[in-house]
Amino acid sequence: MENNKISVGLDIGTTKIVAMIGRKNEYGKAEILGIGKSKSLGVHRGVVNNITQTIQSIQQAVQEAEAEAGLKIEEVTVGIAGQHIRSLQHSDYITRANSEVVIDDEDIDRLINQVHKLVMLPGEEIIHVLPQEYKIDGQAEIKEPIGMYGGRLEANFHVVVGQVSSIRNIGRCVKSSGLELEGITLEPLASANAVLSQEEKEAGVALIDIGGGTTDLAVFKDGIIRHTAVIPFGGNVVTEDIKEGCSIIEKQAELLKIKFGSAWPGENKDNEIVSIPGLRGREPKEITLKNLSKIIHARVVEIIEQVYVEIKNYGHEEQKKKLIAGIVLTGGGSQLKHLKQLVEYITGMDTRIGYPNEHLAGDSDDDIASPLFATAVGLVMDGLKRQERKRVEKEVEEMEHVIADHAEDAPVQEEEVIEPPKKERKSFLDKLTERVKDFLDNAE
Repeated sequence: MENNKISVGLDIGTTKIVAMIGRKNEYGKAEILGIGKSKSLGVHRGVVNNITQTIQSIQQAVQEAEAEAGLKIEEVTVGIAGQHIRSLQHSDYITRANSEVVIDDEDIDRLINQVHKLVMLPGEEIIHVLPQEYKIDGQAEIKEPIGMYGGRLEANFHVVVGQVSSIRNIGRCVKSSGLELEGITLEPLASANAVLSQEEKEAGVALIDIGGGTTDLAVFKDGIIRHTAVIPFGGNVVTEDIKEGCSIIEKQAELLKIKFGSAWPGENKDNEIVSIPGLRGREPKEITLKNLSKIIHARVVEIIEQVYVEIKNYGHEEQKKKLIAGIVLTGGGSQLKHLKQLVEYITGMDTRIGYPNEHLAGDSDDDIASPLFATAVGLVMDGLKRQERKRVEKEVEEMEHVIADHAEDAPVQEEEVIEPPKKERKSFLDKLTERVKDFLDNAE
């Protein structure tokens, strides 16, 4: 099988690292060929804090996926999240030299590049610049300015910022694992691509991805991403609380949470008790499920309230910005019993659990369509899109050569104009990926 048709998503999480190999089937859906996961030991709250351990975990996940798919992996698309990600709104404008020429890609590139000159805090770098809407000569709410006339082009941007060192460390881990970095994507965006439908993004929706170390938020409205945030708490703090509150070891706390945990304390009767074997010759411990739920409830409420603050920061309470499709929960933490009801109760917004089957082939394994793998599926899709772009660019270049040769040979004729296919604008992430690659190549 051709290797250039497959794409590999690598989700480096706080609790687990997932490598997923996929390709596009004939219906344009993503078909998952292999999946590998390993315990993530060197990552804390989405940030790598032990390079050696992270490399081992990546290699383990990759080998598992390779064995299942029967393929060798060379390039991967990696997600970045972590507590260092923040976002801001910014508007900027350019004045065009000639307002009698229509606006083209280059004008937009110039505008976007100008945003990149924004002064950030030391050690920070702009990861994404996402145009929201444009204004031309004061006329507002323009979605697509290309092909229009105008002298002053301005836009509102959603700018996502992160720490350079954290991003480079991830690049370093990937490279030292013997892999090439094909692309870098913001994890909330990847998860959103995997679980949200186009209608939801149009109507307005908040995607909450509850991971082990962080909770990622992405808000969409009118089909455009409007707000992103990473909250440095996730499922692990819930486990920690259970461990402390019940004086048991982490492994037991995690199992308790998964098997018996609920976010809604009213659910359990007072007499429901779980007995936990004591450590080496000690008496077993008895824990009431009601207490367990109370501990979980307290922490989950805190996480959801923080996310809700971010949703309000975006402006959900204004009529024009209302998120009609409500909230979609995904990630491993979304599998907690009665979480949906709790989120609806706190925010008053419609809520559903998001499974990453939006673009998966119909015959995919149920395990893959679990919220646990939303980010990995999103990264695979992102890689596939990126390859599509590269193919188009290659075709464009070949066409341009053909046209150039054609122009030299042919006598001048007016009628015949060959239009090369349109090149897609390079997303800033592609540029970031190149920068990280260059840095790693020169740093050795």
